[in-house]
Amino acid sequence: MRREGNLAVHKLASMAQTLPYHDFALSPAVLESQHRFIADVKPLSSSCCPRSFSSAKPHFINSILPQIAFNMSDEEREERELDLSSPEVVTKYKSAAEIVNKALQLVLSKCKPKTKIVDLCEEGDRFIREQSGNMYKNVKRKIERGVAFPTCISVNNTVCHFSPLASDETVLDDGDMIKIDMGCHIDGFIAVVAHTHLIQEGPVTGRAADVIAAANTAAEVALRLVRPGKMNKDVGEAIQKVASAYDCKIVEGVLSHQMKQFVIDGNKVVLSVSGPDTRVDDAEFEENEVYSIDIVTSTGEGKPKLLDERQTTIYKRAVDKNYHLKMKTSRFIFSEISQKFPIMPFSARALEEKRARLGLVECMNHDLLQPYPVLHEKPGDLVAHIKFTVLLMPNGSDRITSHPLQELQPTKTIDDPEIKAWLALGTKTKKKGGGKKKKGKKGDKPEDGVDLEMNEAANED
Repeated sequence: MRREGNLAVHKLASMAQTLPYHDFALSPAVLESQHRFIADVKPLSSSCCPRSFSSAKPHFINSILPQIAFNMSDEEREERELDLSSPEVVTKYKSAAEIVNKALQLVLSKCKPKTKIVDLCEEGDRFIREQSGNMYKNVKRKIERGVAFPTCISVNNTVCHFSPLASDETVLDDGDMIKIDMGCHIDGFIAVVAHTHLIQEGPVTGRAADVIAAANTAAEVALRLVRPGKMNKDVGEAIQKVASAYDCKIVEGVLSHQMKQFVIDGNKVVLSVSGPDTRVDDAEFEENEVYSIDIVTSTGEGKPKLLDERQTTIYKRAVDKNYHLKMKTSRFIFSEISQKFPIMPFSARALEEKRARLGLVECMNHDLLQPYPVLHEKPGDLVAHIKFTVLLMPNGSDRITSHPLQELQPTKTIDDPEIKAWLALGTKTKKKGGGKKKKGKKGDKPEDGVDLEMNEAANED
């Protein structure tokens, strides 16, 4: 999920900034992925883009393309064209997914009252680094791998991106609704996941159950509509209808992105809630694409605000900004960021805290970094977050990240025939011809939709 301030349009305008400017040596695969992404991006309109993208693009390509041509071997040139038609690429996506699913399970198991949130975030990131670091160790070409998105744990009316610094003393409490958000990548192939959990024993009831059920059902509908031949605008309209059925709101400004190698925020997007000031280009889903589907629901108005900029700790380098920083501390921090986190989002927790506090300010003042702000609904509102990674395979949609929900007892039920029809859709593509069906193995997932009972829908994945 990405939001810039309170308008999704700011995020859309800044999509041209989602990759690092080339002033440090990067791996050829990373460099080529940046060039590929920049070549794909098109400005939405002059009103969406505060500055000319056309002037930034040639500068970026001219500075990077010579090094790509010089450094890339024939093998790497061939690999840069790989998509889900390559079994190796699918394996890397699924390996990243396996790691992030296990990391989510680990963090969730430790979410107890009086536990410090920063300790849980560090635990999640550490697990992802260790597990991904054990893969592809004995290969000729260096394989980049690790955290694709820092672990965040946002509580109650906090919408997203809360990943505090080491000095933060915030702890969980009984009855907290927590949203865990994280990502892993293997060779730049990214798997992300977000999950919502209420810290309590027994089933979740009342409005807490409603808002989680709304997010989960919307996610199930989105999974069935994000398929080749369907349009992105249809998904946004559908999930809003699902949220309304539970008397909840889809949070404004949330974007679901196409993902590519080393690109976590691709330029094909699904806008959850459109409006007169926010829009995205119509796009058709295609086979062999990968998407991060991001669903955020609220019992409130669904119009979160940035309350305190000091809570922001997650950043990503901007692509087309270059500025000679004046402060020595700022230059040191920016150099460290460029070397350690040239392309993926990172937490300021990974930097030396005192230096980071000073250095990040100047970097932000000159737009060298792109922030992921911590946003809030009103006190008393509850926010649920479900995010998953889906591969649009030739045989259907393959959701590779998820976690079972708690038992839910929502106050609302789904009676709308259109929503029921969406949920009844299968996620697999039926094979042509009259061949015999393979006998399903015990424990296989059903492919003909989901049960409207929320517990079964929650545990289907």
